[in-house]
Amino acid sequence: MGLSRRTFTALAGVTALGFTLGGSIGTPTRASSSRSVPTGPAPGPPAADGRRHTVGFDRHSLLIDGRRLVLWSGEMHPFRLPSPSLWRDVLEKMRAHGYNAVSVYVSWNYHSAAPGRYDFTGVRDLDLFLRTAAQTGLYVILRPGPYINAEIDAGGFPGWLTVAEGRARTSDPTYLKYADEWLTEVNAIAARHQFTRGTGTVLLYQIENEYDSYVTEPAGRDYMSHLYKKVRADGIDVPLFHNDKGRNGHWVPGSFDTGGEKGRWLYGFDAYPEPSEVPPDWGHFGAGGARGGATASPRTPGFVPEFGGGWFDPWGGATFGGKGYAESRRTRDAAYERRFHLTNLANGITLHNVYMTFGGTSWGWLPAPVVYTSYDYGAAFDEARNATPKLAPMHQIGHLLARQPDFAKLNPATAVRPKDDRLKAYHLTNPDTGAHVYVLRNDSDEPVTSELPGTDFDVPLTVPARDGRLLATGLGLGQRKLKYSTVQPMMCLTVARQDIAVFAGPRGEMAQVVLDCPQEPTTTRLDAEGAWVYDRGLLRVSAPLGAGGLTRVKVEAGGTERPMLLFFADDATSLRLWPVETPSGPVLVYGPALVRSVTVRGDTVALTGDTIGATGLEVWGPRGLTRVTWNGEPVRTRLSGTGSLLALQPLPGVPKVDLPTLDGGWRRKTENPESAPDFDDSAWTVADRKTSPSVTQVPEGQPVLFADDYGFHYGDVWYRGRFDADPEELEDLKSVSLSYSTGTQGLLMAWLDGEPLGTHRMPVPDNSAVRQGSWARTATFTVPKELRERSADRDGHVLSVLVRRMQHDQDGKAQDSHKVARGLTSVSFKGVSPKVRWRLQGETAVDPVRGPQNNGGLYGEREGWHLPGFPDTGWERADLPRGDRRQGVTWYRRTFRLAVPPGIDASIGLTLADDPARAYRVQIFLNGWNMGQYINDVGPQHTFVLPNGILRTRGVNTLALAVLADGTTGSGPKDVHLALLGSAAGGVPVVPVDSPGR
Repeated sequence: MGLSRRTFTALAGVTALGFTLGGSIGTPTRASSSRSVPTGPAPGPPAADGRRHTVGFDRHSLLIDGRRLVLWSGEMHPFRLPSPSLWRDVLEKMRAHGYNAVSVYVSWNYHSAAPGRYDFTGVRDLDLFLRTAAQTGLYVILRPGPYINAEIDAGGFPGWLTVAEGRARTSDPTYLKYADEWLTEVNAIAARHQFTRGTGTVLLYQIENEYDSYVTEPAGRDYMSHLYKKVRADGIDVPLFHNDKGRNGHWVPGSFDTGGEKGRWLYGFDAYPEPSEVPPDWGHFGAGGARGGATASPRTPGFVPEFGGGWFDPWGGATFGGKGYAESRRTRDAAYERRFHLTNLANGITLHNVYMTFGGTSWGWLPAPVVYTSYDYGAAFDEARNATPKLAPMHQIGHLLARQPDFAKLNPATAVRPKDDRLKAYHLTNPDTGAHVYVLRNDSDEPVTSELPGTDFDVPLTVPARDGRLLATGLGLGQRKLKYSTVQPMMCLTVARQDIAVFAGPRGEMAQVVLDCPQEPTTTRLDAEGAWVYDRGLLRVSAPLGAGGLTRVKVEAGGTERPMLLFFADDATSLRLWPVETPSGPVLVYGPALVRSVTVRGDTVALTGDTIGATGLEVWGPRGLTRVTWNGEPVRTRLSGTGSLLALQPLPGVPKVDLPTLDGGWRRKTENPESAPDFDDSAWTVADRKTSPSVTQVPEGQPVLFADDYGFHYGDVWYRGRFDADPEELEDLKSVSLSYSTGTQGLLMAWLDGEPLGTHRMPVPDNSAVRQGSWARTATFTVPKELRERSADRDGHVLSVLVRRMQHDQDGKAQDSHKVARGLTSVSFKGVSPKVRWRLQGETAVDPVRGPQNNGGLYGEREGWHLPGFPDTGWERADLPRGDRRQGVTWYRRTFRLAVPPGIDASIGLTLADDPARAYRVQIFLNGWNMGQYINDVGPQHTFVLPNGILRTRGVNTLALAVLADGTTGSGPKDVHLALLGSAAGGVPVVPVDSPGR
């Protein structure tokens, strides 16, 4: 929402909104206990500043150079956004919206295609990501495993580890050898980006992930001890932690050997409450004890390394009724976020990370069996990098915590009982400042208005249905003190010798702010909606929220030298307020959809950011500023009566982005020559192993057929079994039974002597099976008499089988479930018992740029049909829609050109749609990059994000679709089109991602 017209045509005395919470300047204290570390100014934004820093903690909070920090973090995964330029985009959006940290998994399988081989270049450049986070001003919580779960193939374990000896996630020495190898590589990068060294902003480091196996056994305790000592030996000196899988009290300080080191281990626990739940008390107000959450470790601060900012969705969409991530976002909306986050804050949780804040895309063969390609998650930023309305509480609370130090040290205070018992009240106080904090929560389905007896509030307070609210009394706001407010404080900052305080709440609510004023102040209405009354030392200011945008009231004198601007904003308006710390002092910007950077040089303030619709611009900054630039262009302004620079004309919005159609220009070619009896498979791998490290049993009397045992770890795998049978024996062949094991939605296709036997597929999971990561079935195909007759005169026979293996199971319970077999497991014949000689073929050499998860074993992939440089001029021309009936694979290719105007960040997706009765699936390749898998008759995903960088927004792109169909229905594709998922004027410069053509 842009600024209202009123803002830009108001009287000369009007000032625009700006504010940060006070208390951001001061001298750091050095202490080691909460008693000796009083409430004081919070640390400023982190940077790789070249100075040594201390990182410690007590029971209340982290201590950064002796200053208390409330960690307000969001999760994103670089591997789910394969365009390094866009990492900066997401990180800048997070920081602008109040986050002070980013939490990241580092996935072992993403970086290692084989033992001893590690790739940290290109889209895998961890060093670049950590540099970008530091440049953005965000702390980093680094989580490299070795096991990460994360709804990633094998929980992050590399494919080659599925066939390694040794029990994973234990003290087994063979496994530890490989884990140490991985940690050596990743820690060499992490160590040089530690905040303690002043060379980066890595603040915390996680060991393992949700490890709840062998907790009381040497295999587990020794494992955790080994990892701790290994990480320390590699030079990691920031505090370490583990995320307990729920509230179990697992791995609290002292539960395993840390080599004598004490006071450097944090306990954390993960939490994913359902929207229908009443927010639990996991700290001050809970049941306490080892299973009470933060109380399991009373000497460390409350820490939730993963708090659910959404939830994942399985193939078929059972979790959200087929509505996909839009339903996750609807049910876990802003009110959900506010109600649960404030409950956590009231319970003393001062280290808070939201999983996910940007979910991104599990492209290629990255996703674990439990999810499909999109990992949008219903997060605050959607998969297309758009900010969503559910950001409002994170934005408001984050900026509050960053600028108001009182919240880093709160103790429970005298219980408060609202008159209406449908409201739950938490009462806390800061022992140093005397400020009182109240969290009010409404778990009912209708708004509740009630009084709070025994408090400074002398008016009824309203909390919307299934929502929460943070209120305070005695809170310092610059030179003034807040008596109370009926809406939540959002920030207070001092800009150009005036304090600016912002309060935010639901649109349409009448907000009241009451200030202690020993003398009657001079109060000025800057917008028509504001009103006030002074009585016996109290100034009561009220305004309706959202009426015309921002409502402002100026307060002067009244016993205080510095003027104050009070700003009232509804949620939407609050998302247009951007406080930024600069070396010259705080700057507050109001209006644009995003402010990315603020630089003050002399009399000029240079702003960069994004606009969506035309919007006004107002800037408060240090004294002496007279000029403003926006994305490098000068902006004509005037000085308002409250010291802001007010744009004389709105900033332009984003122009229309035109996308080409994909109706014509397709070329088509069928494949799967592997099904033909005369296909040359002499170079394929012979299946001759007798034993396997897999946890799947090898059938007696049969060779190992598991794909991983022969080095094929991702995507499709082909099998060809040759056997001899004379006509009489062949006449007795009644059926073939093929046992196979896959991830969710795996399938198998079979041919005998080139003739289709049929297709078998795993069932679509219902709610009871969405977490099932491995599926084993036996497909039995009848061999028709006509086929036997046609094959009778052949000297030998070939059984060809294609298995879409999907992905490896995660190993969440530490039972080596990532080692469950993938591919064929056994084969039997009814009526005959031929001796079969098997060969198999999967993916070929790892793509040196796109990595091990990009390609599978389809013929077209092995031959480069997915690559932009492949010569397809000999392919037949084709139009869509198609209705072919054929068991096997057909490829479609075409190019298209985009001409997105410079300076426009357009997020574009590819949408596929068809009659859901048509059974086929599509592997999508853009410029050679495998952007995911579409299953037409399963869903729920129909739109696939094409990240800028891989997508050439100004140039030619190659799209290749590998269609796998079972032949029972007409197979598409039908409707294939580009979709504009969001656009903004601004964005970040995007460097094309390397996309080699051959």
